[in-house]
Amino acid sequence: MPGLRRAAIDIGTNSVKLLVAEVNGDTVRPLLERSEQTRLGRGFYETHRLQPDAIRQTAQVAAEFAVAAAEWKPDSTCVIATSAARDALNPSDLLEAVRCATGLTVLIISGEEEADWVFRGVITDPALAHHPVLIVDVGGGSSEFILGTKSVQYSRHSFRLGTVRLLEHLQPADPPTAGDWGKCEAFLGRFLDKQIRPLLAPALRARSGEQVQLVATGGTSTILAGIQLALRDFDRDRLDGAGLTREQVRQHRAHLWSLPLSERKKIIGLPAKRADVILMGSAIFEAVMEHLDFSRLRVSTRGLRYAAVMQ
Repeated sequence: MPGLRRAAIDIGTNSVKLLVAEVNGDTVRPLLERSEQTRLGRGFYETHRLQPDAIRQTAQVAAEFAVAAAEWKPDSTCVIATSAARDALNPSDLLEAVRCATGLTVLIISGEEEADWVFRGVITDPALAHHPVLIVDVGGGSSEFILGTKSVQYSRHSFRLGTVRLLEHLQPADPPTAGDWGKCEAFLGRFLDKQIRPLLAPALRARSGEQVQLVATGGTSTILAGIQLALRDFDRDRLDGAGLTREQVRQHRAHLWSLPLSERKKIIGLPAKRADVILMGSAIFEAVMEHLDFSRLRVSTRGLRYAAVMQ
């Protein structure tokens, strides 16, 4: 039987993403995927107010994506917003701008909901159906950590740790200095040890007799895989399920932190608009693998939007 055709527009702290897919139960077949960086979180973390220019640009891209989705005649189109929107003092400004631009209502989801949806989206991959996984979704404003199997989630948390948030907090020089890296490494070490490890460690210890697989989703992980594979364009077939060792992640992080922004923009596999935030994304994944002792990660191109179209 043919599935339902659905669309989801995801308004994140760094970018707006679109998925149009055919949905049949837990099976999601992508028909159209697009992503555009609008940096909704720029200038946000000092005042916790969404800035007018960022709101306008985000609403404009959401409108373009709504038009693109409509060409596929979906049965439904949902718009969701995450970290920056839920932390903002003025979320109504964003909601009204998107409603006027698209005619659609935005649903701001909580960190708990985001973690749950990320998990349910990622495990639509049949390869992940029968073994415990720790899914880490690094976004612009938050990161979600979910430990579970296809049938149950053992631990689910959303943390205020993201690439845009961290970039605005640390503000490294261009090119980054050794001191900049030292500050970043120390910050992430403290964050992992004080906030993430205490919540995850008991659940991980309970699974100590099983082989827990680290699964990474979100823009940073697909970019790191794209760099590793030297992909000039998004290639789902090659990216979904790609693997990176801890040493490969460390090498990519060290190389990225050694270059000025102008040189990072030339790296194959790294979109030029993401050449600034990739510093923080690569550092976060290196820290996660070091502090939680994972030697390898598996990249997933699935996640939040997959669950959104299954709602």
